[in-house]
Amino acid sequence: MLLRRSFVGAIISDGRVFHRTGKVRERHGWYSARVPVEPPATPWMFPPVSTADENDLVAVGADLEPGTVLEAYRRGLFPMPVRRRGPIGWWSPEPRAVLELDALRVPRSLRQSAKRFEIRVDTVFDEVTVACADPGRPHGWIDKRVLTAYQHLHALGWAHSVEAWDRESGVLAGGLYGVAIGAFFAGESMFHRQRDASKVALMALVEILRAGPNAGHTLLDVQWQTPHLESLGVHEMSRPTYLVRLSAAVASASAWPETVPHGARSS
Repeated sequence: MLLRRSFVGAIISDGRVFHRTGKVRERHGWYSARVPVEPPATPWMFPPVSTADENDLVAVGADLEPGTVLEAYRRGLFPMPVRRRGPIGWWSPEPRAVLELDALRVPRSLRQSAKRFEIRVDTVFDEVTVACADPGRPHGWIDKRVLTAYQHLHALGWAHSVEAWDRESGVLAGGLYGVAIGAFFAGESMFHRQRDASKVALMALVEILRAGPNAGHTLLDVQWQTPHLESLGVHEMSRPTYLVRLSAAVASASAWPETVPHGARSS
């Protein structure tokens, strides 16, 4: 149970960067990140993550307001419905799945596949989240409440999408989204419509975080381990170790670069 900074960035489109002043400046090939806006604090108090049950569930209820979701991440929790259309649960896996930036396994075949895609950042965030929420996907958990919550976080500059676009057809082929707090990035979900597209988006995310000003302190959290994630280099760490890493990461300067190469091949 639970007890009771302005938009100064830009959106890139066809090589043009639209600033809040309404002026358009040519900066083809780069995306300028938004400075995150801290939302009102949550009125909820989360129980310690050490109280998680055998299914990693810590609490049920509260709301999905930006302040609540950000506070949860800072405490080692993330939101996910307990069941389809069920109440929102707050989870803390033991052990926790993490991808170290130097551990991503990229076979030669995947590097070849990457040449088919163009990487863009935050150009169609809503479309990426909706694709991840496809109700036809097995074990789908992203409902309208969750979509709205992350779209609000995106509007405030906390949530980001990394998108793989087919170079030949120009269509969105896959992508992922997550939340960046300091040097912490929570990978929430990914999807693909073409083979390897989501993996290429993950490759690009790692490259983006490596290029950030605080890459050495970055914690890339992917929640629970799966055979697929393990094949990509994801490993598990104990909850106490994770919490130590998390505390340092969220207190660090942002690992998300102020500018991100846009429209480039993933190398």
